[in-house]
Amino acid sequence: MSADNQQERPNNLSPWYITGFTEGEGTFHVAIYKDLKMKFGLKFIPEFHINQSFLRQETLLEIKKYFGCGYIKSNHRQNIRDDTLVYVVRNRIDLISRIIPFFEKYPLLSDKNSSFVLFKQIVNLLNSKEHSTLAGSKKILNLAYQMNQQGKYRKIDQKLLLDYLESSETIRRNPA
Repeated sequence: MSADNQQERPNNLSPWYITGFTEGEGTFHVAIYKDLKMKFGLKFIPEFHINQSFLRQETLLEIKKYFGCGYIKSNHRQNIRDDTLVYVVRNRIDLISRIIPFFEKYPLLSDKNSSFVLFKQIVNLLNSKEHSTLAGSKKILNLAYQMNQQGKYRKIDQKLLLDYLESSETIRRNPA
């Protein structure tokens, strides 16, 4: 099979194909946003992503069909030069019932598996409402910053978010 058509596969993808595709094009990510509606001012959103050129949208559609959840969108809408699409699963029930069991059964072989293991811990912590405590929020934040090459691509320094959590707790305990 030539390199030009390696990513083109017939319908009915094999699970190992999806694992291999995720090795190259996927990521497990926990988005962290400041949100004043949240108890400690931070919102944690676990997401499973697979990126691909719009020319191979069919592959993403087949993966979405395989999992039976998630959605496909433009990867970077604000950048008109970026023609990539991204398959996203962020619904926690879908992550727990479909994505996590899939990668437990068909594990990643690269270092990406260590990010998956941390991702799974975070999803389970969120599911058990650990983010409702300061200690739990700190633990989730610390785990998220260990993922994906130790948070190398994160825009906000971990210490700033930890300080924000601390100040949020102080304000919560001592309202003006």
